[in-house]
Amino acid sequence: MPVLITSACIILLMPPTAALPQGGATTALQARSVESSKFDIDLNDPDSRLIDRSSVAEQDINQINELMAALGDLRKAEDSLSDLSLRYMKLNQTDMRALHFLIVSQSAKSLVTAGKLATHLEISSASTTKLLDRLERAGHITRSPHPTDRRALTIAITAPTHEAAMQTVGRQQSKRFIAAARLTGQQRQTVIDFIRDMTTQITPTTEAWAQVGA
Repeated sequence: MPVLITSACIILLMPPTAALPQGGATTALQARSVESSKFDIDLNDPDSRLIDRSSVAEQDINQINELMAALGDLRKAEDSLSDLSLRYMKLNQTDMRALHFLIVSQSAKSLVTAGKLATHLEISSASTTKLLDRLERAGHITRSPHPTDRRALTIAITAPTHEAAMQTVGRQQSKRFIAAARLTGQQRQTVIDFIRDMTTQITPTTEAWAQVGA
């Protein structure tokens, strides 16, 4: 079946005698076409204004497209898991980050103060106080006198919330380890190098547009 590539999506050219899907079916087909091709570099940069691909073999471009699509699928799965965890725990994203930090700190036997948590979350002292008040009222955390600093309080996650987080979101997130353990040491190092390089590549540093409103 012939294929027409446009700047928006890949459209299957149906034979003249074939009936095109109508209404919602057409919309669904278009959505799937865009979804499956949105990481295709030739569709995102048809004139090579962003990336010069003249020296890259077609099979390499296809594999890179597949890699980008796989990263997109991972990001989508992470977003879905995050949304599910927020609904299950009835918390917002910052609340969940705070609880995760408390879990890790507890395992590391590191005391957490409001100031330390504020630094980790990159929020103000006032916002941290509101967050802690909300979490304490919901029974997720406790605040106790600091053992060496009378001016400070230590913050800890409650046992029921810790267990709930571990047995749901934590258990699902831990499955990342299974995927990583299947790789050889050399394969893992390749993945590590790739992810760190990509992180560097896409992090804006001196770009003027990224400084607007900063």
